[in-house]
Amino acid sequence: MDTSITFRHLDAADDWTLAFDVMKELRPHLTDANAFCAQMRRQREESYRLLAACDDEGTFLGLAGYRTQTNTLYGRFVYVDDLVVTSRLQRSGIGACLLDKVREIARHSRCAHFVLDTGLHMALAQRFYYRNGLLAKGMHFVEPLVSHGKENAR
Repeated sequence: MDTSITFRHLDAADDWTLAFDVMKELRPHLTDANAFCAQMRRQREESYRLLAACDDEGTFLGLAGYRTQTNTLYGRFVYVDDLVVTSRLQRSGIGACLLDKVREIARHSRCAHFVLDTGLHMALAQRFYYRNGLLAKGMHFVEPLVSHGKENAR
């Protein structure tokens, strides 16, 4: 890649609106920029940070959404919720740069682990994570508790 990459955290609705199209490449179920901004605001209240990789003009090339957490399994750790590079720049090294930057943030925050999930059907993503030092340690189980936008009355 010919341009230099800079990183910056996106903490305001204006930035989130600009990041919407990039995030939508990873999360196509997102259909409305305003709803996305509201979601980012809620997640920000739960320690979510959105890091952008930018080119020289400030254009977003990729995003990494992460949060610092603590639990009995990992101790203090950083969990990567979202990692996306625009489709035209995939395989350019930007994803690895984003991972490295978030890993650096985790180390600086004295985290014991760096954690993320990926779908079982995403073989290319799995190979990417292996190449970048992450190892599969388990399976992620999910039970939907919401049906058609309404909470289940279990």
